[in-house]
Amino acid sequence: MSAVPTELPDGKVLLDVREADEWTAGHAPGALHLPMSELAQRLGELPDGVEFYVVCRAGGRSARVTQYLNANGWDATNVDGGMQVWAAQGRPLVGEVEGAEPEVI
Repeated sequence: MSAVPTELPDGKVLLDVREADEWTAGHAPGALHLPMSELAQRLGELPDGVEFYVVCRAGGRSARVTQYLNANGWDATNVDGGMQVWAAQGRPLVGEVEGAEPEVI
């Protein structure tokens, strides 16, 4: 999984680029949510001076976002396999739906 440590050290951010319904169903604790569809309009929200691990559901969207960020001066790495692999590895998930078990959709 692209060497994403369970506990991210200072200066590293897990950037989740999935859409709102996917994020709400389940995401990694402490991740920053910025949907790929809103990325261009919201670039100013990205913290400066950090390295991003970019994640989506399976790796396709995050690969495109990683390429875009790297081409525009950020330091970004794609998380291979995305949140599907994250969950399959038993890594923690949190959800935003009260009473529902977090899941990757």
